[in-house]
Amino acid sequence: MPNALQEQFGNIDIYLFDQILRGRVPPGARIFDAGCGGGRNLVWFVRNGYEVFGNDADPRAVEAVRRMTPSSDFRVEAVEASSFADSSADVAIASAVLHFARDDRQWRAMVDATWRVLRPGGLLFCRLASTIGIESQVRRIDGRRFDLPDGSERYLVDEELLMRTTAELGGELADPLKTTVVQNQRSMTTWVLWKGRG
Repeated sequence: MPNALQEQFGNIDIYLFDQILRGRVPPGARIFDAGCGGGRNLVWFVRNGYEVFGNDADPRAVEAVRRMTPSSDFRVEAVEASSFADSSADVAIASAVLHFARDDRQWRAMVDATWRVLRPGGLLFCRLASTIGIESQVRRIDGRRFDLPDGSERYLVDEELLMRTTAELGGELADPLKTTVVQNQRSMTTWVLWKGRG
């Protein structure tokens, strides 16, 4: 049986929870979850009256998230093929999804599609696999596709790519890059940007 905190917050990414605690997700914000899966990061937002919407390529995941929220605005589509309107979200989430890109082109298309939905002044929260801190433990397959020590295959970013992409988007880091190395398994980096705060 889940405890009271888990019931209130679900299985929210702890680093997304940190953004909430720091006041970066104002009441009434519209939340876009790119690659939403079953909605693990949306429980708290739904319980607190936020308007949520998103997409995922898996129809079963979209059906699961539709059951947990009064919003029906969850679409079965690839992240890079987002059909949501430009500047329609105050906060965009791409948690544990960008590292499923096949190659550089798809990764950048996923980032660009998510960024397009975010309004100027909005916050982009991304958590994704990286090579940071485990460079000697990963094996390159092709381009940025790597075999990880945990047995998975992922598209892995590094600091140079994230900083270059931040500049190309015209974004501003909300926090320095933060990376958690899971011993002998994987490395996950948190990349949080403001869009055009000037």
